[in-house]
Amino acid sequence: MIQTLLVDDEYLALNLMLEFASKIPDIEVIDKVKSPLDALTILNQKPIDLLFLDIQMPSLSGTNLLKSLKHPPVTIFTTAYSDYAIEAFDLNAVDYLLKPFSFERFLQAVNKAKEQLHLRTQPVSAPALVIPTQSQDFFTIKVDGNLTKVHFSDILFVEGLKEYIRIVCRNARLVTYERLGKLEDLLPADQFLRVHKSYIVAKDKVEALEGNRLVIEKHKIPISRTKKEGVVDAIFFK
Repeated sequence: MIQTLLVDDEYLALNLMLEFASKIPDIEVIDKVKSPLDALTILNQKPIDLLFLDIQMPSLSGTNLLKSLKHPPVTIFTTAYSDYAIEAFDLNAVDYLLKPFSFERFLQAVNKAKEQLHLRTQPVSAPALVIPTQSQDFFTIKVDGNLTKVHFSDILFVEGLKEYIRIVCRNARLVTYERLGKLEDLLPADQFLRVHKSYIVAKDKVEALEGNRLVIEKHKIPISRTKKEGVVDAIFFK
């Protein structure tokens, strides 16, 4: 069971998340609290795997609460404001739910959290990335012990997960033990662009820009503030 803590200063939001969580068999809500200070007490006393955390709260914001934790759980931010998305991803949040959100969107975030929790329990093995020759339009990675060929043209974006990378394609999500920087070095620079410390996108797959996030199909990818001007120019005007 995934030990889960819900933190939000609004009862309606807490009760909705509790209702959603009750529909997912392997989620166990340990507690739901309105106060971030109460949340800190629980986090320091109990092993929490997954944290749903509001951002704007009295006495202590959700982002500052997360910064104060030496070993934070997998975290999903929930907020009514889109302005904090970049900061949330900079804090390695696994997802960012913008209120009001549906059960389907909640479930999608939980599935991403499960993936991250699974990675944390796996033994670290040697990096498994086979660098292609200049004539190849693909590279090879090891996924769950098996070799998988990944064509450049299939990639939507790549997300860095500390020691791991997740390669998101139209019909697959592949996770392997490797550094994002190493993959960045082998991806063709004319096709791919690092837009955030944790994200590389396929430039031709970007459909739109919404604030500080790029839209690729149903995904919204954050852009670092310092990179935004260069990213916009490289993707939309070159």
